[in-house]
Amino acid sequence: MDFEKQKQNATFTTSTQSENGFLFIIAQYILRVFVIAFSLAGAIITATAYESITVFGIVMDAKYTYSAAFRYKVVADSVVCGVSVLSVVILIVLNRPKSNPKNYFYLFLNDLGGLLLLLSGCSSALAIGYVAQFGEQKMGWIMICDRVSQYCHKSTAAIVSTFIAVICLLLLTILSAYKLKSARI
Repeated sequence: MDFEKQKQNATFTTSTQSENGFLFIIAQYILRVFVIAFSLAGAIITATAYESITVFGIVMDAKYTYSAAFRYKVVADSVVCGVSVLSVVILIVLNRPKSNPKNYFYLFLNDLGGLLLLLSGCSSALAIGYVAQFGEQKMGWIMICDRVSQYCHKSTAAIVSTFIAVICLLLLTILSAYKLKSARI
């Protein structure tokens, strides 16, 4: 009788582990697709945001190329999007039956590097966006969002999109670290 209970427990444990492994893989794929989609959207929205106004007969343009922070954000979004596409391929290779669980460390490093790059790009754009929205009286910088509101709304949407990608990458980093911890290496 005792042997049958152990056999049932072993079967239950094995099915639970395989079910958890399947959920882990599905979560990885979904989060990576979200990172790809939101970082790509952030890059495209930032790169296509443009507004032109006339102030006292002078034409003023607002576009991302005028700010180093917005250019950096577009590059960071694009790099993370490309690296995330590559990480999906790596994940497919890692989910083969005979793959070494130690290789998840490289996926962890990939996710961590992407997280840091994307967070820095988004933070720099957010800082410039804050100055554009509210100005900085002590430095003599005036706000411009009252004049180019359409550009500022698009930039805000791009920053929010990138922050969603940052959150997804944070979750991926946590999942990868958990996988490494539970791999019993």
